[in-house]
Amino acid sequence: MLIRIVKMSFKEDTIEDFLHNFEKNKIQIRNFKGCKLLELYRDQTNQHIFFTYSYWESETDLENYRQSELFKSVWALTKTLFNAKPEAWSLDKIASLK
Repeated sequence: MLIRIVKMSFKEDTIEDFLHNFEKNKIQIRNFKGCKLLELYRDQTNQHIFFTYSYWESETDLENYRQSELFKSVWALTKTLFNAKPEAWSLDKIASLK
């Protein structure tokens, strides 16, 4: 299992465009082969910062998504909306308490 976190910061006047694009594509992303979870978070103090949080069965599944037409179309719009370079992390879960 691979956990992917992506931090994105948007220009204030593009946030609604991002949210619309995410809403339009979130089911397809979540249903992409190997994706087990997809969540979107918004920073409480800095409202133009968002994080996506996703679980992937394997690094191969994530890479297949990143090479897909779905990702290319979503990212083509998303990257035009940033006010800072996005950051991304691929993580292994060490512990989980519920």
